[in-house]
Amino acid sequence: MTSAPPTDQVRLEIALYRTMARIRAFEASLLPQHEAGLLRGTAHPCTGMEAIPSGVCGALEAGDMVTSTHRGHGHSIAKGLSTDRMMAELFGRVDGYCRGRGGSMHVTSLADGMLGADGIVAGSVGIAVGAADTFRRRGGKQVVASFFGDGAANEGSLHEAMNLAAILKAPVVFVCENNQWAMSTSVKDSSSVERLSVRAASYGMPGETVDGNDALAVYRAARVAVERARAGAGPSFIEALTFRLGGHSANAQMIYASDEEVAAWRARDPLGVSRARLLAENPAIGAELDEIDAAAAAEIEAAIAFAAASPLPDADTVLNDVYSSSSILTGSFA
Repeated sequence: MTSAPPTDQVRLEIALYRTMARIRAFEASLLPQHEAGLLRGTAHPCTGMEAIPSGVCGALEAGDMVTSTHRGHGHSIAKGLSTDRMMAELFGRVDGYCRGRGGSMHVTSLADGMLGADGIVAGSVGIAVGAADTFRRRGGKQVVASFFGDGAANEGSLHEAMNLAAILKAPVVFVCENNQWAMSTSVKDSSSVERLSVRAASYGMPGETVDGNDALAVYRAARVAVERARAGAGPSFIEALTFRLGGHSANAQMIYASDEEVAAWRARDPLGVSRARLLAENPAIGAELDEIDAAAAAEIEAAIAFAAASPLPDADTVLNDVYSSSSILTGSFA
């Protein structure tokens, strides 16, 4: 007896699972590399939050763009950046996307639609609006998805960007990754509303709260928002509820969240959510999911080897790319 061919939803969810598995494997490798002194600076893993970049970027097209945050590895991988060049960037090596100068918090690849991660809270939302409005003015159909956390939801720059995007009908999808904690401050203590998505109404745009640990739910919400933006109807706001299963950074521990809170969210691990739904439809699919997990682990092992083999930047290139024309040392600013 042969199993039925996979449905479109199953194929979609397998693709989303593959992206999540690659992100999970990448993030799981970072703490050992940090402890070994191979990472330049720190890193901010998104373990437990993989469904959001996977779902949102799964709804985007190749020509679309994203802006990111200090916790941007998942966004980069989901948008199509290679894990070997990303790892090289985190190692501070010349084969990294920014030739080792950006590190974990500033991975950028315009060719892949990654307008850049940003260590400044809410620092990239204005960039997203500017890029999206450029597309609109040029008559293009590209869309920009702007990721930010619940900590950014109270920054004035976000509200200015949302207001401007609504006025311009800029094709932006604002994606709030509400992981419940802005460093060690609970969203319950920093927000005047229970659901951050209700704030979208203040700017005349749709706002929706979704299960951020369900990649399929995120994808469906993002697809509606992306299609709306692409049709010229303007921006939307998605609040994706999730939880980071670890400290704020590689240098921090999660000592502020209760054991009960962590356990409750760990039980809703996004890879587990997708795996359970896929297995419920077709138990035989477990072998394929195991192969995906193994392939992701092997990919990241190869990425680490690639990064370790890449040379460090030459000291003579320290001023490269700092100035757009000639070096400040020449005194010429033509």
